[in-house]
Amino acid sequence: MLTVGLTGGIGAGKSEVSRLLASYGAVVVDSDKIAREVVEPGTPGLAAVVAEFGPEVLTAEGALDRARLGAVVFADPERLAALNAIVHPLVRARSAELSAAAAPDAVVVHDVPLLAENGLAALYDLVVVIDAGTRTRLERLVRLRGMTPDEANARMAAQATREQRLAVADFVIDNDGPLEALAPQVEKVWARLRERAAHGTD
Repeated sequence: MLTVGLTGGIGAGKSEVSRLLASYGAVVVDSDKIAREVVEPGTPGLAAVVAEFGPEVLTAEGALDRARLGAVVFADPERLAALNAIVHPLVRARSAELSAAAAPDAVVVHDVPLLAENGLAALYDLVVVIDAGTRTRLERLVRLRGMTPDEANARMAAQATREQRLAVADFVIDNDGPLEALAPQVEKVWARLRERAAHGTD
């Protein structure tokens, strides 16, 4: 089994790369998806978040109000650290379960938004970074996710710098251009990953 950490700043296009890798045969472990699952209603994770941040981060139906929580944590590094201390151990535990269930010859891609921020590169055999410039990411966040420029800049500022992400990369996929330029790059990286999986990681 080859374990791969996949990361990129918000708006870099990591979700599309994950989708392409899954279509080629990768086992994708999506940390964002798991992070939502571990704070669903009735989970210990949600109870811990409410204990830390108060019931005002819940919707009327008792689910996590992500927009309200996001407004709190992305404006305050200490509050963000408190949230991460709750959610990240739960995500890591669930990710380990999913990885252990994969076939022995699988390429298991861990989609980890905060890989560089949390010093997680050493957990994986290889790290793939999706890279895009600040201006490109800002435009995508405003156009595709409906953020204001201030909201988008706050989200980007809360993450690692571009240089910090590139420093941990074994492979870099440039997603600063049009979507049609992405798939050929991902396919080449996938071929290299399959080759490494077949011959070991040394």
